[in-house]
Amino acid sequence: MVIIAAAAMVNTTFLQYGRTEPFPKPLALRAGPLTALFEPHTGFLRYVRLGDHEVIRAIYGAIRDENWATIPSEVSNLKSTINKDSFALSFDVQCRSQSVDYFWRGSVTGEASGQITFTFDGESRSSFRRNRIGLCVLHPMIECAGKACTIEHVDGVEERGTFPRSISPDQPFFDIRAIRHEIATTGVIADIRFDGETFETEDQRNWTEASFKTYSTPLRLPMPVDVRSRDRVSHTVKLALQGYSKPVLPVLVGRPAQVSIATTPVLPLPPIGLCAARHGNALTPKELARFRALKLSHLRVDLDLSSPNYPALLQRTAAEAEQIGAGLHVALLVSNNAIEEFRSLQPHIAALKTKVLLWLVLPKEDGVTDTKLIRLAQTALTSQTSGALLAAGTRQFFADVNRARNSDSDRPFLCYSINPQVHQPDLVTVIENIAAQVTTVETARDFSSKPVVVSPISLKSPFNPETTLTVPGKGALPGDVDLRQMSLFCAGWTLGSIARLAATGNVHSLTYYETTGWYGVMETEAGTPLPDKFPSKPGTVFPVYHLLADIGEFPGRQLFPSYSSHPLAVEALTLFDGQRRKRILVASYSAEPQEVKIKTGTCKARVRYLDESNAPDAMTSPEPFRAVAGSTLESNGGKIELRLLPFALARVDID
Repeated sequence: MVIIAAAAMVNTTFLQYGRTEPFPKPLALRAGPLTALFEPHTGFLRYVRLGDHEVIRAIYGAIRDENWATIPSEVSNLKSTINKDSFALSFDVQCRSQSVDYFWRGSVTGEASGQITFTFDGESRSSFRRNRIGLCVLHPMIECAGKACTIEHVDGVEERGTFPRSISPDQPFFDIRAIRHEIATTGVIADIRFDGETFETEDQRNWTEASFKTYSTPLRLPMPVDVRSRDRVSHTVKLALQGYSKPVLPVLVGRPAQVSIATTPVLPLPPIGLCAARHGNALTPKELARFRALKLSHLRVDLDLSSPNYPALLQRTAAEAEQIGAGLHVALLVSNNAIEEFRSLQPHIAALKTKVLLWLVLPKEDGVTDTKLIRLAQTALTSQTSGALLAAGTRQFFADVNRARNSDSDRPFLCYSINPQVHQPDLVTVIENIAAQVTTVETARDFSSKPVVVSPISLKSPFNPETTLTVPGKGALPGDVDLRQMSLFCAGWTLGSIARLAATGNVHSLTYYETTGWYGVMETEAGTPLPDKFPSKPGTVFPVYHLLADIGEFPGRQLFPSYSSHPLAVEALTLFDGQRRKRILVASYSAEPQEVKIKTGTCKARVRYLDESNAPDAMTSPEPFRAVAGSTLESNGGKIELRLLPFALARVDID
């Protein structure tokens, strides 16, 4: 199916979620009282549930090379027998990338008793170096965090434990043969057993993933490990229920999504900004005009103080920030020659006319800003720019600042980056991981007295110090480019991210993406350098641009917390102003049309959709699209009823 708009052919699925192939449908399975989904295209078993309660988020096989890259899987030869309360699946998986050639056969069975068994039987077909091979189990964050459990170790000794409530900087459980815990408050015990190797558990929320992961091989062992051709690995994971005696029926699963809006607490909307584009081209007058409409708080510019080119970059970004009405967040990437670099920076600071709102002092290489560097920065910067604040932390993940905790009350604002696909890139995982962003901010309260600076936030990580991979060959996209950047999905994911982070009340500022280009919110007027790989049109805006405009143009800078009954299907953000006007922004994460109800009370609303029917024109001609207020809709039974196409967004204005 294609949509013809603005003389261009736009693939519908690409517009929705950045892929040309149809969204694959999972197989619905039942093992007695348990339900689950199996993905034929990935070999993942997801969402093992007892009623509404997630018991296991996912079981899957993973091959990770010496750079921690997950090798893509090609699933074939699926055979299935699916009955009313049992099932049996078998499938083959081929994993190939560069020197890695690995084959494994999987089987998943479910019995009427509620027992589910997943097996992995693998053999290498090449020699390579690996960090991990085998089965991983994801334990759901919401159901497990803070919950008591029993760990059976490989030597048979049992130990009482607790899934951490705050994010643990270290592995909470080691040398695992089995984990047992109650499923919510049902009285039913989930007994999850591991065989084939020694397993341990890590807190994946460190990388903004909404789960705890039990995996092998233990990280205390040397890695990477040499794998020879014909080496074999066999794993089994078995889930059984203890104490199940009466049905646990779902209340929410299987019903349409509903959004509820709380009137307390009233929370400020954090300042939102973008990063200066790393392609280095100046913004055109047309681009500047479009960015003025977003009413951004700031532009972030990253300055490598060891490079002779940074003064020109600072000057250009400062001028662009001033022209769009934004301030500056200046990230200083400092080497071991910090004293001299700060000294050389002084005249460039003195020449700045644009207001610096925040300095982010970060080590140029991997790691966390240490106390010595912070003291040097405080001396060099705060006296030079009146009113500017100081942040320090890492260019990388929350894990890094969590492992280098320092509760010094005089320390600057804590900063770290976020992206949702450190371990798995698939759409479902990226949606799941929106929820984990909140736990980083909440855990930061344990060792930082100030609100956090979350910057940058991107679909993929722009910086991986652990990799030794070479840059892509000529004509290939960089590895940190995500085709979903130009999709409706990116806009919806960003909405969920803003809504969740803002609702914590502990955020200083949020910085997303870049201004223009394939990391940005619009394409440059010159167009992408690789149109056959990144098929954006010159001068178009991406759907996420319209989300930021909907937020920026609304006069209120406060929000009410919004709660979705189905956060994996729908998220919402509710803004309000001093005249009691509300703007409710809603995003669908479903590949199918869905109905969503918003509990608003009796009211009239103006509703405008952004979806596959109008997105091509909205991207090509954003100004006419933004001039449309939407259609009038009256509440029904105190609820506004929306009909959302796949991955659509809706803007609901209530006076």
